[in-house]
Amino acid sequence: MDHHDKLVVFESKFIRRVWHNDEWYFSVADVCGALTDSPDAGAYWRKLKQRLKAEGSESVTNCHGLKLEAADGKKYTTDCASTKVMFRIIQSIPSPKAEPFKQWLAQVGYERIQEIENPELAQERMKQLYEQKGYPKEWIDKRLRGIAIRQNLTDEWQERGITAERDFSILTAEIAKATFGITPSEHKDLKGLTRKNENLRDHMTDLELIFTMLGEKVTTEISQTEKPDTFEKNKKVAKRGGRVAGTARMETEKELGRSVVSKQNYLIKEISNDEKK
Repeated sequence: MDHHDKLVVFESKFIRRVWHNDEWYFSVADVCGALTDSPDAGAYWRKLKQRLKAEGSESVTNCHGLKLEAADGKKYTTDCASTKVMFRIIQSIPSPKAEPFKQWLAQVGYERIQEIENPELAQERMKQLYEQKGYPKEWIDKRLRGIAIRQNLTDEWQERGITAERDFSILTAEIAKATFGITPSEHKDLKGLTRKNENLRDHMTDLELIFTMLGEKVTTEISQTEKPDTFEKNKKVAKRGGRVAGTARMETEKELGRSVVSKQNYLIKEISNDEKK
C-alpha cells in the first residue's frame, strides 16, 4: 500500500519499518547496520541474537517476524522490534552512535503519535518533503489529495475483506490498466524508472495524477454502493472504476491531440514544463 511504511533515514542509513499493532516496528538488522557500519548487518544481528538468547534476554522473544521489502523488491520475513524493544537491543550494541539513535527513535515515535492525533501534521510533513525535492506546489497539492483518495480506497477494500498485499496490488493494477491502457510496470518502464523502490505516482504528471484519482475514487464509490464480498467481485469493480477514468482520459487525449500517458519523470530536480511525448 501507498503508506508511510517502508523507509526512514538515520544519518544516511536506510531503516525499514512497518506500522504493526498500532506502533512502528523497525528492522533490527537495519538498525544494527546503522549503528555498527558492519559489512554484513544480518550476520551481526544473528550473532547478537544468539548472545542475547544465551543471556536470557526477552528482547529476542519480543521481536516479530514481519514482511519487509528487500533490495530485490520482494518481501521477506524479517526480525522487527517496537521502539521499546529496540531501545533494549541497542543497549547491547557497543557503539558511539547509540545515544543519537535513541533520540531519533523517540522523535519518530513522537511524531507518529502527533500524526494520529492530528492527521494534518502527516500531510504537512509530506508536503515539506516534496518541496525539498523540488516539486511544484500545484503538483504537491494533487499528490496529497491522491494519497487521501488512495487511503479511502484501501480502507474500503479492507471493509470488503481484502487483506493480502498481493490482492491490493492486483486490484490497483486493474484500475491502472483500465485507466491508462498499460500496466503499472509498463508505465514505470515508459518513464525510465528502473529501481524497485521508485514510486510511480511520484513521477506522474498532473494529468496522470488526476486520472489516477478519478479511477480510484469511482472504484471506491461503486464498492461502497454494491459491497462486493469476494475478491473476483472486487476485481470487476476495480476494472469498472478504471474504465470510467480511461474513457475520460481518451476523450481528453482527443481534445489535446496528444497522449496523457507521459514519459516525464521527476528523477532530476529541475523539472521541464514541456511534456515529453
